[in-house]
Amino acid sequence: MGKVSQKEVAVILKRGGVGVLATDTLYGIVGCALSKKAVARIYRLRKRDPKKPLIILIASVRDCARFGVKIDTQTKKLLSAVWPGKVSVILSCRYKKFFYLHRGTKTLAFRVPASIRVRRLLQKTGPLAAPSANIEGMPPATTVTEAKKYFGEGVDFYINSGKRASAPSTLVALESGRIVIKRQDSRILRSRTS
Repeated sequence: MGKVSQKEVAVILKRGGVGVLATDTLYGIVGCALSKKAVARIYRLRKRDPKKPLIILIASVRDCARFGVKIDTQTKKLLSAVWPGKVSVILSCRYKKFFYLHRGTKTLAFRVPASIRVRRLLQKTGPLAAPSANIEGMPPATTVTEAKKYFGEGVDFYINSGKRASAPSTLVALESGRIVIKRQDSRILRSRTS
């Protein structure tokens, strides 16, 4: 597995491949969110609980429509307060064809990453399923070396971006037109919405 360029990474992901790269928070194991095969492979590699959905990285709020998620004016305003940024937002998705993503929860969590580099990649690849790069229950990989200990040759590429020691994204839901924090560091959210 040699060094791969951003262009090659985009081609691999568009063809349903899976790899490890740095997002705007941690290293993630990523694959095309619109490919059932890629998503199933991520679940297998991470030994992830099949009932738990994954966070989906998108280039812009417009990508939500690819999952049948309708964004009204009020929601769009709330999203513009936290995106781009390290905030993942849970939105309703009731379509059966996306069961492989929402796992029966009928919701999907989306994030427009703060990193311009990652957003540029997403413009080429489309939405990516992107849980942290680790086996479920184990600490997230902070380096490519740690990720390789988890996944070895099981992925198609690794992109080394040095040590990543960020916290996972803040996870929020929109309830009755308000942002409700479900996980993590509320300081990120306060700084984005105050």
